[in-house]
Amino acid sequence: MPIYLDHHSTTPVDERVLERMLPYFREQFGNAASVNHAFGWRAAEAVEKARQQVADLLNVTPKSIVFTSGATEANNLALKGVLRAAPARSHVVTVATEHKAVLDPLKKLQRQGYGVTIVPVDGNGEVSPKQIADAIRPETVLVSVMWANNEVGTIQPISEINLLCKLRGVLLHTDAAQAVGKLPLDLGRIDVDLLSLSGHKLYAPQGIGALVVRQGEPRIRLEPLFDGGGHEGRLRSGTSPVALIVGLGAACEIAGQEMAAEAKRLAGLAHRLRYGLRHKLQGIDFNGPSEEPNSEGNFRRLPGNMHVSFLGIDGAALLANLKEIAVSSGSACTSADPEPSHVLRAMGISEARSLASLRFGLGRETTAEQIDFTINYVAETVRRLRGQA
Repeated sequence: MPIYLDHHSTTPVDERVLERMLPYFREQFGNAASVNHAFGWRAAEAVEKARQQVADLLNVTPKSIVFTSGATEANNLALKGVLRAAPARSHVVTVATEHKAVLDPLKKLQRQGYGVTIVPVDGNGEVSPKQIADAIRPETVLVSVMWANNEVGTIQPISEINLLCKLRGVLLHTDAAQAVGKLPLDLGRIDVDLLSLSGHKLYAPQGIGALVVRQGEPRIRLEPLFDGGGHEGRLRSGTSPVALIVGLGAACEIAGQEMAAEAKRLAGLAHRLRYGLRHKLQGIDFNGPSEEPNSEGNFRRLPGNMHVSFLGIDGAALLANLKEIAVSSGSACTSADPEPSHVLRAMGISEARSLASLRFGLGRETTAEQIDFTINYVAETVRRLRGQA
């Protein structure tokens, strides 16, 4: 089997998570909405325990958690839900490097008459809070900024953006699919209004996620995407996938216990990979912010993320020749798209360099031995494709 270094695309289900889930596929198979017998009661108890576990990781009340099928659905519920509940022709501000799960719903909303402003980023993929502030209009009801980028790992200044949104009376949504479970997100301190997360990015199963909806006043008005039973506080109708929800809760509990040590370990492995490749190869450029912490000692990019361009190499050819490792050229959701990454182009990176780039996503099972193999293997493959072997 290849060495798996594509953890930004998806993560394997943690064995401890799977153990917690298994009973709810067979012995505890009840419908959480069945209120008249013990099978339903036990399922409902499991769902509420998981809701508490997700809430504990983010330091919010359990009532804030709305379970969804993943971050894509949560993003759609946040964006469409807010705008459709707002006055006609309301306006939203977002960022050029957002995931397609934000940009595509906004394109559709724009065609329906809503205003959308897309703010640019700098060469590291970071957005300026001032540019966000300048883009806000009287009719703006929502700002949506990804907490951590899925391609180059850039961590956005969400605390500053949240403060300016509060001062302007505008809601803030953040797609935190890549950040939850990897960074200490304290929503008691940085009280964003809406946050999307996805289980399969933090060692829970695919097909489960959540939208966190801030409680309290002023109340956030959301129009549900679909109707049919009024589950999840009337925001997400449909039978609760109890086993998947249990898995998400367990994954959040484990992340809360292990996140600090794991982030430090992954940052060290990413540093090892970065400098190993730099030592072995010439003609490579690393994309995104520095791996060094900022002035407050916080990460500037996701620990475990590395994005690199191999100059003079066709990225598709490089991927095809790297059969011993699993990496990607960018977002898994656009891997079939031959166009250059919209994230890299927004950062001012040329088309040629964009097409010669790979993303490495290190994870819980990545070892130093795997990194050392990868350094030598990638270097040998690049040299061979360049005709230098």
